[in-house]
Amino acid sequence: MATVFIDGEAGTTGLGIRDRLLRHAGVTLHSIAADKRKDLDTKRAILRAVDLVVLCLPDEAARDTVRLAAELGPEAPKLLDASTAHRVADGWTYGFAELEPEQVDAIRTARAVSNPGCYATGAIALLRPLVDAGLVPAGTPLTINAVSGYSGGGKTMIESHQSGGAPSFELYGLTLQHKHVPEIMRYSGLTRRPLFVPSVGNFHQGMLVSVPLHLDELPGRPTVAAIRDALTARYPAGGHVVASEAADGRLEAEALNDTNRMELRVFGNEGHRHAVLVARLDNLGKGASAAAVQNLELMLGLG
Repeated sequence: MATVFIDGEAGTTGLGIRDRLLRHAGVTLHSIAADKRKDLDTKRAILRAVDLVVLCLPDEAARDTVRLAAELGPEAPKLLDASTAHRVADGWTYGFAELEPEQVDAIRTARAVSNPGCYATGAIALLRPLVDAGLVPAGTPLTINAVSGYSGGGKTMIESHQSGGAPSFELYGLTLQHKHVPEIMRYSGLTRRPLFVPSVGNFHQGMLVSVPLHLDELPGRPTVAAIRDALTARYPAGGHVVASEAADGRLEAEALNDTNRMELRVFGNEGHRHAVLVARLDNLGKGASAAAVQNLELMLGLG
């Protein structure tokens, strides 16, 4: 039986992971009393006692727990960080198992894994196969648009929506400094910073990430079919990430809620030489808690 401690289990992601692990036959959860959360001796003892710690904390607090674990030397647990703190840090393995064929084994053998961001999960899944195939050169200027349910926006945003005080829809991140962009660039293979425009809708969870392409502006002038084939080749049927057939020109965000699945679609018009890539996922599922449990299972030999 593997032992796990969720440091920050009271937050949205932590609660999602906890709920999944409470139903997991291979895992025993350790918890810390609310009045002991900042007591270093208590936390140190828990870190020493468990096989793996999931960090569901603000970035600096996550770094503090990592430093505390490092003090334990060979008694230190494995670390899975759901914050932004270590997603592009040296020594950390990126926890997107579908990134490339070797990534599952890399996660299995890692001592420290960073769980991907929700928007980044969709963008990387769409772009990495196309960059690898040479269909989208790494220096291509790209725009990434996305909409998420409000549950990904933190306590203040959640309370605003649930109280009826939030707008139906809004753009945000318009300083163009969103924290997911560095990991999108690193793990998609892009060398030119994309324009990323996120938004939030007045629904609890669910996400769409889209990337428009002018096909004639790409060096090889690929067809819509070639783009679709590259995604299908990377993501075989039956996995958590699948390349699905384009639907009827409409796509809603909530169809994959409470799952660890992600669907990728290519909508195109050959007459206009336009294509739009779309990833659909649950920002709390494959975009957060469910992906964390997938990584945890690999790290602990449970999956």
